[in-house]
Amino acid sequence: MQISVIIPTYKPQAYLWECLDSLNAQSYSKKQFEVILILNGCDNPYYSQISDYIENKLKDLNINFIQVDEGGVSNARNIGLDHAKGDYIMFLDDDDYLSPATLEELSKVMNQFDVVIFKPLAFYDGTQSYYEYSRSFEYNAQSHKNKVSINQVRKIFAGPVMKLFPKSVIGDRRYNVNFLNGEDSLFMFLISNKIGKCVFASDEAIYYRRVRENSAATTNKSLWYVIKNSCRLIREYTCIYMTDIKKYNFIFFVTRVLAALKAIMFYKKKTY
Repeated sequence: MQISVIIPTYKPQAYLWECLDSLNAQSYSKKQFEVILILNGCDNPYYSQISDYIENKLKDLNINFIQVDEGGVSNARNIGLDHAKGDYIMFLDDDDYLSPATLEELSKVMNQFDVVIFKPLAFYDGTQSYYEYSRSFEYNAQSHKNKVSINQVRKIFAGPVMKLFPKSVIGDRRYNVNFLNGEDSLFMFLISNKIGKCVFASDEAIYYRRVRENSAATTNKSLWYVIKNSCRLIREYTCIYMTDIKKYNFIFFVTRVLAALKAIMFYKKKTY
């Protein structure tokens, strides 16, 4: 088993089938990767629907389907990491999907020291019109290079998707379940001291990111909530950095702190 794909899901809609179908359509050998699907914080009818879909539509796909009562995407990802058998880890959101050549193209450049980054494109829910956004632009600016540092792709490194990690980089470290916002960036900083460089897969490997109005990323937060959360994040970043000053990148640490401050300084209430 080379690659473990971890997918948390909560009260999923039809977009989950698109996500799973994209894995079933991979050109990479199904013997070489597994899918760990964690249904967290809910049970039926979702459990039965997913079980039926796996049995009827995805018989050839190696899926470890897990249901837990405790909610939270961080908890679900931690469970996925605990069950992962692959030497490499990929995180995939349940409303996103991959191009058919993604895993095969990632396998061509993966190694035990570096994180593999692949092309991000976005699309609005209900459409099939793909467009480039800030992370796409950063990818385009760097992907022609052989290897780059984390600092050169720090926007992409704000979250765990669109990447393939050597399992050895993550080790026994896990998501902090005490954070509901900013937990992705916090986890990425936590594991950054074990990452060598970032390498790029070919443009045939594509992560399609769905934009939904009701997703966690677009849900409105009060200014007071943002202030408290940002202060907690800065404190946690500092605590992590102090545990291994020699190996954590100081510039990357500063950019994480500045990003947390930026969330306060440029706060704007969303209106729809």
